[in-house]
Amino acid sequence: MNNQENLQVQETEILLRRVCFYIKKKGRVILDDYDITPAQFEALQIIINHDEVTISELSSKLYQAPSTITDLVDRMEAKELVQRVRDCKDRRIVRITALEKGHKILDEVLVERCKFVDYALKGVETDDKENFKRVLEIVANAYNEYNH
Repeated sequence: MNNQENLQVQETEILLRRVCFYIKKKGRVILDDYDITPAQFEALQIIINHDEVTISELSSKLYQAPSTITDLVDRMEAKELVQRVRDCKDRRIVRITALEKGHKILDEVLVERCKFVDYALKGVETDDKENFKRVLEIVANAYNEYNH
């Protein structure tokens, strides 16, 4: 990679980081209306996106110690965001599933995030939006390739 390409990659990474920060920040505004921390929200996203997870799986996905995740889930359970459910085939396995309140919070935050993205892209032509989405898909899909 030549210097110009290297600079372009660095600038793109900086912009991606800023955009991610702004989208998260906009979504977190709504968290102020609920008794939920950003860490609990991150866990809630994973639980909902995977339907159910174990403490071990959640620990791995959030890069946190299982004891930390157990405390996090305890607090989320007390707030009626999630529940622990024993596996019907193996009672030793406990899965965490999201409750209605957890789904509601996630939906409302995603609506706020989408409003921001819509606002940010309001002056962009439809074809350019589609091309932008395709490039983001390429970047998102490269994660799995790069890490294998």
